[in-house]
Amino acid sequence: MTVTPGHPRSRLDPEPVPRRDFLGLLSFWTMATTLLFATLGMLRMPRAAVLPSPSKKFRVAIPEALPPGEAYVPPGRTTAIFRDAQGTYAISIVCTHLGCIVKPTPDGFECPCHGSVFARDGAVVRGPAPQPLSWIKVEAGGGTVVVDEAATVAAGTKVTA
Repeated sequence: MTVTPGHPRSRLDPEPVPRRDFLGLLSFWTMATTLLFATLGMLRMPRAAVLPSPSKKFRVAIPEALPPGEAYVPPGRTTAIFRDAQGTYAISIVCTHLGCIVKPTPDGFECPCHGSVFARDGAVVRGPAPQPLSWIKVEAGGGTVVVDEAATVAAGTKVTA
């Protein structure tokens, strides 16, 4: 214990911490903090980092009351399904401009974001969309159709159901 000349040490003054003790305490708290953050990281690990999404391939029953040539959009899907005298077909309702979801209209489709207009077959009537809407693969299967949103087909491809 060192006493500065002219200033006597008070009993209320804290005792000075030796350098070795200070470095030991500092390393202990650094290790404890590291272990705490590592534990928090491990607790988060079991949770998936991605959100589950529905399968791109799905089965759907087209309503019998659906008039020929009218779009049926299954809930939660980005595909419009049509039925006419030649067969059943599906068109993507994702705008080719910036990926907005287009709305079916009596004449075709309309993009609510930037005003693109598409014909009933997905062809661009008015831009800014650079390409027509994609036709989606459809397979017939006993009163229902199987739609594969991940697979595209040539425009005009229809399946008899």
